[in-house]
Formats: sequence, structure tokens, C-alpha cells
Amino acid sequence: MEYLINSDIVIRLLAALILGFLLGLERELTNKYAGLRTHILVCLGACVFTIISIYGFPTFADGDNIIVDNATGVRDTARVAAQIVTGIGFIGAGTVLRNGPMVIGLTTAATLWMSASIGMACGVGRFDIALYATILSVAVLTLIRIFERRILPSGIKRSKRFKITIYCDRDETEKIQEYLASIVENMLDFSAKRLIENPEKAKISTTFELSHKKIMNEIYKKITEICSPDSVTMQELND
Repeated sequence: MEYLINSDIVIRLLAALILGFLLGLERELTNKYAGLRTHILVCLGACVFTIISIYGFPTFADGDNIIVDNATGVRDTARVAAQIVTGIGFIGAGTVLRNGPMVIGLTTAATLWMSASIGMACGVGRFDIALYATILSVAVLTLIRIFERRILPSGIKRSKRFKITIYCDRDETEKIQEYLASIVENMLDFSAKRLIENPEKAKISTTFELSHKKIMNEIYKKITEICSPDSVTMQELND
């Protein structure tokens, strides 16, 4: 059987690539674990599997009742595509991280799941569904964040999680721990490990919650006053 370039198939693949790019762009700009390449490949892969599910398994005869060499005798177009829904869970699970009571990455996992559904829509040629789903997904990821930060009353806003990593002298770890415990709202964990290459130095890692991001500037300034750290890394932990 000869296979020629099918413009309709090419359009479906390009649509999946473009829409996967748009969905992954938001994750990339917000510095999440799964960004552009991951979302593009998930969307494109779902599209390919859907196309194969539709056209890759011919019955015993084609439309002209001619026997097809690689015919399977089965015509279940949902057989392969249905596995995408469950299979994408393995990739999504890889973006979900848990550290004690803290769980991050759920939103990124959901966008990967959404990216697969958009790819499937492109695979069956329903570009309208794929486009609307992409627009709504990007709107949810961007507009809801603005709504949470600017419109919701501060009293019902959830606390933000932050992580600080500090490299400093070992004898300064206790002072840093006491200060952080006095200013943060909920310290989820705190660890101070001696550096193998320099036993006089320590690596401090702590995760905590704050209601306002602006306090982080005060924390950074105070830490540099308490001690003379070799380096201080601060990171906001979001989905």
C-alpha cells in the first residue's frame, strides 16, 4: 500500500503543534516544571495516536471491496485513542511533587491532561473544539490568577508557599531558624546539613507559608544582617 502526503493530516498535526505551543507558553512564562516542549509533544503525540487509531487499522476490505494486505478485521476507532486518557496520567504524575503536607504541580499536570485532549480534537479534525478549549484553558490559567491576587479579599486568599536555600557558617543556622520561626506563618520544614566539602559550612533548606509576597524582601534583608551567607536562594512554590 502506498502512502502519500495527505494535506488534511498535515493540517491536523500543525494545529496540534500550534495549540500545544499556546498552552505550554503560559507554563513556560511562569517557570513551571513542564513547559513549551512538554506540552507541544503531548498535544502532538495525542494527535498522532488519534490519527493512527482512525486510519491505521483497516478492515478486511476498503471502500471498493478490495482486500487490504494489512487488514486486521477490526474497526474500533476508539481503541487506541481511549488509552491516551489514562496514559497521560503517567506523565502528569511526574509533575506532581509532594514534600510533607505540601503538594505542588497539580495545575501543570492538569494542563498536560488538557493538552492531550486538545491533540485528540485536532486528530479527529475538530479544530473548533480544539481552539475553544485552548482559549478557555489559557484564560483560566491567566485570568483566574489575576482574580485571586487582585479581586479576592485578602482575608480569604490562600497563603503562598516559599522555599529558601541558604549556604552559611554552621554556627549561624540556629539564629536563622529562630528568626524564620518568629516571622513566618507556618514553617513546613527546616533542615541544616553540613557540607561534605567544607564541614564548617551548612546548607539550610526551609519551606514555609506567607500571606504576602512583599515580606520576602524583609526576610532576605534580615538574613543578610543576621549572618554573612555565601548565597541565598528564594523561590515561590505554586502549581
